[in-house]
Amino acid sequence: MTVRVGPPVTPDTSLLPDPSTEFGARVARRLVEDRAAWLTVVDSAGTPQPSPVWFLWDGESALIYSLTDAKRLAHLRARPRVALHLDGNGQGGDIIVLTGEIADDPEAPAVADNAPYLAKYGARIAAGWGTPEAFGAQYSVPLRFRPRRLRGH
Repeated sequence: MTVRVGPPVTPDTSLLPDPSTEFGARVARRLVEDRAAWLTVVDSAGTPQPSPVWFLWDGESALIYSLTDAKRLAHLRARPRVALHLDGNGQGGDIIVLTGEIADDPEAPAVADNAPYLAKYGARIAAGWGTPEAFGAQYSVPLRFRPRRLRGH
């Protein structure tokens, strides 16, 4: 099993591995195509609290819309260091884990005004909430996850 760990991100370096490699191409593809990831925050007792989330990767960060009253909001605001990981292949492979910081993103558009997010999740939103506005009323807190390290195999 090979584990690759990316360097800390600075303004002059990219976190993602070289997309011309098999691993780099897989990471780039999955960050765009995967529909759900696990966001792990740490609660006030120091216990990791993983939750499945929808996310939109922009090449540098992930936008996540959170439930307005989610307990994770207090946890991540107090302890913004979190992990975002993609499901493996069910056999311990195809692992991608990003660690970094998360914060409220007041500059993010509302769900109903976010065309790339609606392109990715619009059918699921329509099936479960009817309209982007109804979904956005519940998931009204935009969060921006900025990774600092990547590991996977």
